[in-house]
Amino acid sequence: MKFSIKSGTPEKQRGACVAVGVFEPGKLTEAAEAMDKIAGGYIGGILRSGDMKGNAGSTLVLHNVPGTLCERVLLVGLGKEQEIKDKAYRDAVRAAFKALHETGATDATLFLTDVPMKERGAAWKVSQAVIVAMESIYRFDRLKSKIEGAKPHLRKITLGTTSRAELAASEEALQQGLAIADGMNLAKNLGNLAPNICTPTYLAEQATGIAKTHNLKVTILGQKDMEKLGMGSLLAVARGSRQPAKLIALEYWGQAKKERPVVLVGKGVTFDTGGISLKPAAEMDEMKYDMCGAASVLGTITAIAQMRLPLNVIGIIPTTENMPGGNATKPGDVVTSMSGQTIEILNTDAEGRLILCDALTYAERYEPETVIDIATLTGACVIALGHVASGLLSNDEELAEELLRASEQAADPAWRLPLWDDYQEQLKSNFADIANIGGRAGGTITAACFLSRFTRKYRWAHLDIAGTAWKSGKEKGATGRPVPLLTQFLIGRTVKKGR
Repeated sequence: MKFSIKSGTPEKQRGACVAVGVFEPGKLTEAAEAMDKIAGGYIGGILRSGDMKGNAGSTLVLHNVPGTLCERVLLVGLGKEQEIKDKAYRDAVRAAFKALHETGATDATLFLTDVPMKERGAAWKVSQAVIVAMESIYRFDRLKSKIEGAKPHLRKITLGTTSRAELAASEEALQQGLAIADGMNLAKNLGNLAPNICTPTYLAEQATGIAKTHNLKVTILGQKDMEKLGMGSLLAVARGSRQPAKLIALEYWGQAKKERPVVLVGKGVTFDTGGISLKPAAEMDEMKYDMCGAASVLGTITAIAQMRLPLNVIGIIPTTENMPGGNATKPGDVVTSMSGQTIEILNTDAEGRLILCDALTYAERYEPETVIDIATLTGACVIALGHVASGLLSNDEELAEELLRASEQAADPAWRLPLWDDYQEQLKSNFADIANIGGRAGGTITAACFLSRFTRKYRWAHLDIAGTAWKSGKEKGATGRPVPLLTQFLIGRTVKKGR
């Protein structure tokens, strides 16, 4: 789909369809009033007859509306005017595109970005509309011999605004929304691929392709390279697999190299059986999504490269399979991490922290200003926060607040959990410096406490996306989260520094 911003009034728009909002109970928005006026009260009459009441998520397509220049008018229910907040707005846009795809319209002009919201300007509404629109046409049919269902007819979307003053900001927001959507699509595609295709080597190839496309620097470390660096923890996870482990470093330099970078570290377990601590068979296929942290790093760097953000960002991806086998790591084994700390592996299914800890130590060579790791790390986070919010833990108050603000701005929720020293007691080991699990109680927190042992030289935050990186059931598939949160965090960094 092609997108554009246009300043004007809805009644003067030609084309296949114009979409306007209706509040509950049947109150017209400013754009809808303009359409109703030129139609001689036709739209108001439809509402008074009870065909639509403006309930949130409802839609009604009207054909050949008198006096209008467009073929169709789409009425989009917004719910109660005073309750239009982030979710209600996104749901309204989502409903609009669902209705548009069910018509034969090839183009449409949406006057939903003018819907009044107390805490959101036109730029936010534009970027969110673009992201939701791109989500509405996402399909993953690469592995099917026959494509199911008809392709959407929509090819051109115009986001209408009656305010010329916000036109420049809306244009910038449009480009940001497109970049974020592209980054999300990349993350979704990687997550949705079958694990026999999306291997550590495949992720390395994708990173190399991104580097070539955007003129970035990429470094791929193999087993011998990691052995020389002493990455005994990461390599312990890889021992049971025939697929060679990789450590990927993708460097985006948007500023002078003297400016310390933000480092994003993404967990890249391309399939997680649990190793010797084997997972139950039910839904194990979904463990192909255990590399969604890695996918989100690649998606975020793709987005910021498209936007050419003026800052430095390094993406580090430790990637491997976690498989059982004659050479696999056993519960009770003790390994030495790159940091020199020894780890007693009590559960081989707590493997994500084992590959992340060596990557977090590797990040020190970049002298980072900030490090954020992203991982589908703990089932405990799903129990705590469900599938709505990602878990956030940090050793720095200011960084945590910055990420929470970005999550709110991006409509990609996160919730902060404590990282108190009291929880470190659960990680004590009789035979090594640290155990890799701390028991069932506070599992998300103790996992982050483990990682914190390797992040003492810089500001660090951890995002547990186990509940938000993918959906199960009928809508099964990767979500592309937290690409919006991470990208908004980085955009915010450039705004903060006045670039």
